[in-house]
Amino acid sequence: MASDLETKAKEAFIDDHFELALDLYSQAIQLNPKNAELYADRAQANIKLNSLPEAVADANKAIELDPSMSKAYLRKATACMKLEEYQTAKAALESGAALAPGESRFSKLIKECEERIAEENGELPKQMLKEVKTNVVPPKEAEPAKDVPVPMVTNAVPVKEVKHSFYQKPEEVVVTIFAKGIPRDCVQVHYGEQILSVAIEVPGKDAYHFQPRLFGKIIPDKCRYDVLSTKIEIRLAKAEPIHWASLEFSMDVAVPQRVNVSSVTANQRPVYPSSKPKRVDWDEIEAQVKKEEKAEKLDGDAALNKFFRDIYQDADEDMRRAMQKSFVESNGTVLSTNWKEVGAKKVEGSPPDGMEMKKWEY
Repeated sequence: MASDLETKAKEAFIDDHFELALDLYSQAIQLNPKNAELYADRAQANIKLNSLPEAVADANKAIELDPSMSKAYLRKATACMKLEEYQTAKAALESGAALAPGESRFSKLIKECEERIAEENGELPKQMLKEVKTNVVPPKEAEPAKDVPVPMVTNAVPVKEVKHSFYQKPEEVVVTIFAKGIPRDCVQVHYGEQILSVAIEVPGKDAYHFQPRLFGKIIPDKCRYDVLSTKIEIRLAKAEPIHWASLEFSMDVAVPQRVNVSSVTANQRPVYPSSKPKRVDWDEIEAQVKKEEKAEKLDGDAALNKFFRDIYQDADEDMRRAMQKSFVESNGTVLSTNWKEVGAKKVEGSPPDGMEMKKWEY
């Protein structure tokens, strides 16, 4: 079924039906989420639709699943160049060129990235310096750059009850995603020069994707994240100590004001964005969330599971061994914390009154 969807997606892409191709690739990925080829091809469809942060996220997933796929690095670089993230694009191109030495597109795009990076740094590439020395021509008046619309980025898969917020310091921005009880291995976070890509994929639940183009540039190597019991906290290192008017980039936002880092003392607390005039105490909010979790009243199986989980968490090593052995050997009908009793013999099943044990034949 997944292969049929992939074939139809490729046909739609060839016919320039990019939205249809994107939808078909997404359906194929749901059936075969470990196929790197599908993510790389969906990245190309996202590039055609100008959904560039999503394209970068798909390319990153393809690279994660198959680090030897050269075209995944090419897809990532193409999207990053359109986002003017030339350092990230160059790094991806160099990795792809090492995998495909005979592919001329890598060397050509690497050269273009180097030229763009030199322009950003106020320098001229070596080749251009030679041309300036040998071919002197009258200067032309530069034409004003035209405004290029930037696509608005939203969650790829809408998920209810998952919210996010941010606050900032002169040197970093802290993004908080409020999601309880998420295992660390179900969270993936990638950084670009001006891109944040967050994916939460818990088996049996809807996936959550958050892929904004950020207000300002960051330093990916200095960014980090922590997965806590009630939230995911992401710390983004600012490339420049400017004030971010919002988390996401927008052409309508005024030029940011620079922050004088030397004037910010160590005793000053960061100012958190709020629609109200008073300051928000996030430490107090976090303490309140933990208090509510502790006082939360559960019913039915959820309450029973929490009761057993609390017992196991506070138990010593022998009690835990007893609980595991008794539960497994009795097929889930006995749960004992007495290792001296359980460790000496096999635990027989003890079904509830009115029921009987039955062995299943395979």
